[in-house]
Amino acid sequence: MKIKNIKVYKIDIPLKEGSYKWAHNNHVEKFDTSIVMLETDNNIRGLGEVCTLGSSYLPAYSKGVRSGILEIGKALIGKDPTDIFNINLEMEKKLKGHPYVKSPIDMACWDIIGKNYKMPVWKLLGGKFGEHIHLYRAISQENPEIMKQKVIEYKKEGYSKFQLKVGGIYQEDIERIKSVSSELDHTNILVADANTGWKSHEAIKVVKQTEDLDVYIEQPCETYRDCVEIRRKTSNPFILDESIDSLKNFLQAYDDGAMDIINLKISKLGGIYKSKQIRDLCVELKIPMTIEDSWGGDIATAAISHLAHSTPEKFRFSSTDFNSYNSFNYSEGSPKRIDGKMKASDNYGLGVELDFTKIGEPEFVIS
Repeated sequence: MKIKNIKVYKIDIPLKEGSYKWAHNNHVEKFDTSIVMLETDNNIRGLGEVCTLGSSYLPAYSKGVRSGILEIGKALIGKDPTDIFNINLEMEKKLKGHPYVKSPIDMACWDIIGKNYKMPVWKLLGGKFGEHIHLYRAISQENPEIMKQKVIEYKKEGYSKFQLKVGGIYQEDIERIKSVSSELDHTNILVADANTGWKSHEAIKVVKQTEDLDVYIEQPCETYRDCVEIRRKTSNPFILDESIDSLKNFLQAYDDGAMDIINLKISKLGGIYKSKQIRDLCVELKIPMTIEDSWGGDIATAAISHLAHSTPEKFRFSSTDFNSYNSFNYSEGSPKRIDGKMKASDNYGLGVELDFTKIGEPEFVIS
């Protein structure tokens, strides 16, 4: 089997709530997502997706995805997509770094492998654990009362885990955490996710003034060194996200005792193959994970569901369903949230098929 061509589509995905806000005054009204379709010489199509959450969150941006695929795509024509290690080595050979460029190609290869061998991706990744994946709901950064009311409404939809987008003015963030915490009980989980937004002295004030609350602190500062400093100053559970962008950095953080949990984002690491490496190490080292991506639509949500559902439940801290945040869906077969939970498809591959009437023509084709 050989890759015959690579088609890349650009889709703008609007949000149901109108906008999404997080640290550093970042906000978006719609997301620019890139869909990659690999077609093989035996007519199997594999799908992948990457959405970079704008250009000021991670060192990644949507136009860069498509430029990067143009850079490496020609070298993949004629390669066997089921040789997933070789595909990853070839991508690294042609383009150093830029994991977000490689992620949708890697994802599409896993889709092809599953379809070729008549297995869902979760089976390729180790088997399914549990009936459902329990999801968190991200709460866009607003004033404390609005965020509290959103949590109340999402609890009615079956969510029990909430990720507050903080990392703004730290005094307001303290109020956000306290306000939402007052609406939760011992069956709920609350994460204060600063997305690198606090300076070290601000993060110290936040953790000291919320240490009597049942709240997890996620990536308070931009640098790994500052995060470790804050970790040493709080007894609350601690999550690293943006700092975990490679296997090497994960091992360093583990050796330093820098976290209790990691946020494993597929595109931040370069795809399912490399995410699985860290996932399996986390299970061995007994580190729970939030398994997700930076953002995305139906395909990205499907990939999240397969990686999450193939992870033992005791190490699956949380996950998310980005396609339920969006007001535009472009496929058939993607996971659907029910009562704050989702499950991976049992269909072959990722279990998702594009609705070509919705996505239009590709931006470009490499053959």
